[in-house]
Amino acid sequence: MPKRVDPTERRTLIADALMRVAAQRGLEAVSLRHVAAEAGATTGLVQHYFGTKDEMMLFALDVVSGHIAERMEAAVSALGPDPAPRDLIRTMVTQLLPLDDARRADGKVGLAFFAYAATRPHVAEVQRRGSAGLRDFFATLMPEPAATTLLALVEGLALYLLTDTYPAEVALRSLDDYLDSVFTPAGGRP
Repeated sequence: MPKRVDPTERRTLIADALMRVAAQRGLEAVSLRHVAAEAGATTGLVQHYFGTKDEMMLFALDVVSGHIAERMEAAVSALGPDPAPRDLIRTMVTQLLPLDDARRADGKVGLAFFAYAATRPHVAEVQRRGSAGLRDFFATLMPEPAATTLLALVEGLALYLLTDTYPAEVALRSLDDYLDSVFTPAGGRP
């Protein structure tokens, strides 16, 4: 009897291989051949699950988004019921910052996707929807312009952390200063 293969599991293994290639060598090094070699598979097998590089890239973006969502859910759950808006936001956005090996690997791939999406409108649309959804959620907890600025700040801090321009303490202090400015009444203390 032939072995039953879970297509989603196989696609995820291939996407994980893609992310390792992208994190180590950049997205420009990603090809069906390189991903197949990293996954220990044949190019034909990769093509069976992903007809094009774009399909493979979009699936990998979904995998990275899933990693981030899982980390956010766990971190938010640890806050307990009814956390303060500032605490909720800080907890969520710190999961976007490359502060450990797992977040750093996802951050490298995420940064590479931004560059990849710059010339591919259908990929950019996927990223736009994700960013807009997060901004819209934050805008339920803070003014919309502050939510937009927060996402821009976090993206910039992530870039600085990935390039070792700032240490984690500086990035987190900058984040906290911004959140304090949004959530502290004029003339008050956080």
